[in-house]
Amino acid sequence: MDTQTYLIFTLNDLEYGIETTQVREIFKLPELTPIADAPGDIIGILNFRDTVLPVMHLAKRLGQDSPVCQLSDNIIVMEWQGLQVGIVVDRVYDVQSFPSSSIEPVPTYGLRDHRHTAFASGVVKADDALMVLLNPETLIRQTDDVALMVWEAKLSGDLEQPSELSTAYPSEQVFQAQSIPVATDFFSLYCPQATLAERQIFQQRALSLKYPLERSDISRLTALAVVGLGEEYFGIELQQIREFINTRSVTPIPCCPTHILGNMNLRGEVTTLIDIRKALNLPISDKKVTKAVVIEADNIVAGITVDQVIDVVYLPPEEVFSMPVAMSKQCQALFQGAAHYYQKTLSILDLSAILAQGNLVVDHVL
Repeated sequence: MDTQTYLIFTLNDLEYGIETTQVREIFKLPELTPIADAPGDIIGILNFRDTVLPVMHLAKRLGQDSPVCQLSDNIIVMEWQGLQVGIVVDRVYDVQSFPSSSIEPVPTYGLRDHRHTAFASGVVKADDALMVLLNPETLIRQTDDVALMVWEAKLSGDLEQPSELSTAYPSEQVFQAQSIPVATDFFSLYCPQATLAERQIFQQRALSLKYPLERSDISRLTALAVVGLGEEYFGIELQQIREFINTRSVTPIPCCPTHILGNMNLRGEVTTLIDIRKALNLPISDKKVTKAVVIEADNIVAGITVDQVIDVVYLPPEEVFSMPVAMSKQCQALFQGAAHYYQKTLSILDLSAILAQGNLVVDHVL
């Protein structure tokens, strides 16, 4: 059967897909350099692996005049006609294959906004909703203009070195292509409510994306999602994460421990939602559960509740240190180690140990 594979992501509560053959890389949104005379939907450029990457905000492309950027936003780097462009979206969460026969022409009704039809190659039904499959040919309609902007930036000379992390407002730009007029700083335009700590995270992401990665360097790094529980930050290995979700329609399970919050129907798969705070000796929160990380460890799939999803980081092994000796051995066994994350300590979770030894019996209710 002829199938096509798509990267699935969300924007303003709608689902979209783009063919995986056009995707080159995915990362969290860093600080960008806005350009005054760029095409209307290009919100800035990025010193990406020592070259110029123009970045489009999909919401702006679809007609939203002033999209507000968040730390949780993602950039999908796609390539079209030899040009790489970054696209800002809310959340990337899955890769799915669809039979070509299930992809239907774009309807002129049933979509929230008819602007979607101009950028869609088709639609497919997923979970009783229409998913828009994007057409890069119409999405990046101003290919020549973007290519000229990139060429001018390269022609101006080497990109400036990234600035040190700023401790005042507004922050320094990560780099400037000297021949292109800068509109104003990224935060004033797109993140006016960002705190100093959030601005520093945006800047750190930009710094980490500047230099090309050798294959040997990539193999050494551990990719971690940074999540928050209360005031504490924890790291979860990305290879153990299936997706990040907003929790809804959780069905309580009778006669289960209090840390097992219930079951969710996740696209036809029953997934148990658990709270690991007790195992980590953290105070139990009385706030409504709204976010979770779906993980898979030792053939156990579960949703772990979190207060916030903060960042994705790549750590070399030398930056990971042992847990404090003051911590009990039983508690130390639940962590792989710790690392510095700005002014915080990032404790790296050992999910296998937590599920096995942390008094979290999940198997019998899955």
